[in-house]
Amino acid sequence: MSQAITTQKLMTMEEYLAYDDGTDTRYELVNGELFELPPESLGNCDLARFLLIELLKFFPLTLLAYKDLEIEVTGRRAKCRLPDLVVHTEESRAALVDSKRNILTRDLPPPALVIEIVSPGAANRTRDYRHKHTEYAAREIAEYWIVDPETRQITVCQWVEGQYEDTVFVGAECLRSPLIPAWKLIIDQVFALQS
Repeated sequence: MSQAITTQKLMTMEEYLAYDDGTDTRYELVNGELFELPPESLGNCDLARFLLIELLKFFPLTLLAYKDLEIEVTGRRAKCRLPDLVVHTEESRAALVDSKRNILTRDLPPPALVIEIVSPGAANRTRDYRHKHTEYAAREIAEYWIVDPETRQITVCQWVEGQYEDTVFVGAECLRSPLIPAWKLIIDQVFALQS
C-alpha cells in the first residue's frame, strides 16, 4: 500500500517536479502529499508486460509508456499519477519531445489510453476504481482500463460527454475498445499468467 511521506507543508506541482531525495523511489503526488509507491507484485508486473506486448501489435513502441510516464490530474490540491501503461496520442507524445521530464502536465494533450493494474488491498481498489476514475475522466483521457487480477476482470471506461461509461469484461469475453477495434484477446487469456 502507498504510504504518505511526512513533509512540513503540502507540496505544489512545481515543488513536486523539483523534488529529488537522491533515490530511485517512485512517488505520486496526491492532494499535495507525497506518496511512496511500493514495489509491484510479480503477478502485476507480469500482467503489465503481457499487455505491453499485446499493445505493441497495434501501436509503435514510441506511443507506449510502461511505468515511466507521469500524468498531472486535477484535485483539491496538486496531484500527479504514475499509471502502469499508457498509449499516447501523436499530440501527447510530440508534446514531450523537448521536455526535461516525462510528465503530461494539465496544459499538454491527454494520452489516448491509461491502464492501471489494481494492487491488493481496499485502499488500492478505491484509488483505481474511484479516485483515478474521476481524475482521468476530468483529464479527458479517451479510455481508462482497470485491470483487476483479484476479480479477473477488465473494466473499460470510455470518455463520453465529460464522464466515463464503464463496461466490464470477464471470462471468455473479448475486450472491446474503440481505440483498438481489432483486439482479439479473451479476458481469461489476459489472466492466464495468474493461474
